Amino acid sequence: MSLTGDYIKQRSAADPEFAALARQAAFNLDAAVAVRNLRDEKHMTQRAFAKLVGKPQSTIARIETGEMNVSVNLLNEIAAATGKGLSIQFIDPDPDVATSTDQASTNN
Repeated sequence: MSLTGDYIKQRSAADPEFAALARQAAFNLDAAVAVRNLRDEKHMTQRAFAKLVGKPQSTIARIETGEMNVSVNLLNEIAAATGKGLSIQFIDPDPDVATSTDQASTNN
C-alpha cells in the first residue's frame, strides 16, 4: 500500500468524519472517470457533451475533475441523455483501503 493509502486507512479508522469525506472523494473520482470515459466514447467536447445532457459545461468540468459531489440522480440524467443505463451496486470494501466506496445504482 502507498503512504497515502496507509495514511487514509489509519486516519479513517480513528476519525469517522474523515472516513466519510474520503469515501465521498473516492466516489467523486469514480464518477469523474466514468463521465470522462463516456464523453470520450462519444467523441465529444465538454461543451457539446454538456449541451447533450442539458447541463452547463462548468458542471461537466466539475464532475470530471472530481470537484462535485455528484448525485445518483445527475448520473442517471447523464446516462439517459446518452442512451446508456446507470448500474449501481454494493461492493465489499477493499480490505487494504478503508475508503473503498460502496456504489449505488439504478437502471433506466
